[in-house]
Amino acid sequence: MTCPDTSFPGPAPEQETLFAAAAADYDRYRPGVPAAAVELLADALRGRRLAPVLLDLGTGTGQVPRALLPAVPGLAHIEAADVSRQMLEQARDALTPVLGRCTLRLVHASADAYAPLPGDEAPAPDLVTCCRSFHWMDGPAVLAVADRVASPDAAVAIMGGGSLWTHEAAWTRALRELIQHYLGPKRRAGTGAAYSEPRRSYEEDLAASAWSDVAEHRIPVVRTWAPKNVIGYVRSTSFAGPELFGQRHAAFEAEARTLLDAHASGGSLTENAVFTILLARRPGGAQ
Repeated sequence: MTCPDTSFPGPAPEQETLFAAAAADYDRYRPGVPAAAVELLADALRGRRLAPVLLDLGTGTGQVPRALLPAVPGLAHIEAADVSRQMLEQARDALTPVLGRCTLRLVHASADAYAPLPGDEAPAPDLVTCCRSFHWMDGPAVLAVADRVASPDAAVAIMGGGSLWTHEAAWTRALRELIQHYLGPKRRAGTGAAYSEPRRSYEEDLAASAWSDVAEHRIPVVRTWAPKNVIGYVRSTSFAGPELFGQRHAAFEAEARTLLDAHASGGSLTENAVFTILLARRPGGAQ
């Protein structure tokens, strides 16, 4: 079952539209959460209480709650927040059929504006997650929000596995160079600006926050991509979404498919990635 949706003021127009057109491709082509990472997150919830609660900030299409629902059968409630209404609608479609007795509230808000409903009697979250999203956020403000709303023994998980823009392989380098040929040398972040790296590392943000007890977990992941799925993935990104190419998008995709087919071995492309989880707690909290 689902709970009523909530919207907070705060998402800037450029934030809200960054992935709006990509929701369906994001859901279909973005890699999910690796099984070993799901088990680690499930362990963080086990033993907290009989009916644990998840808060997923920057939920996108709901990949984290979708992975945790079968791994944590007693999961009682999910709060899923994102700046994009289209992403939240995609998350609703994906999560509703698998919720069972778990309740869901979709929250249209930037992560630093998230708050429980006034008078809400739902338990505080036992796990706060940010998957492939923390780099878009005001890190210190988001960690302060987590400290205000989370249960005393809660954990925060900041995680991700890089992207095909940053992955170093012959085929990803060639693809990146093709994108730069069309869009210029700087990595784009939607139509409005170039991408800027966070000013501080995630570890520095955590060390300066209430969540300074941090354990890093690095999970090797080998992904096999079909060239057509790489094209779908690229379509879902902020650095090479269709809107960036205008009328040249069809030409780019045709050239990209030819390039990827040439690099494919046996019809597939290999990505050797590392999925990193920073699992953080307040000092002195339960482990």
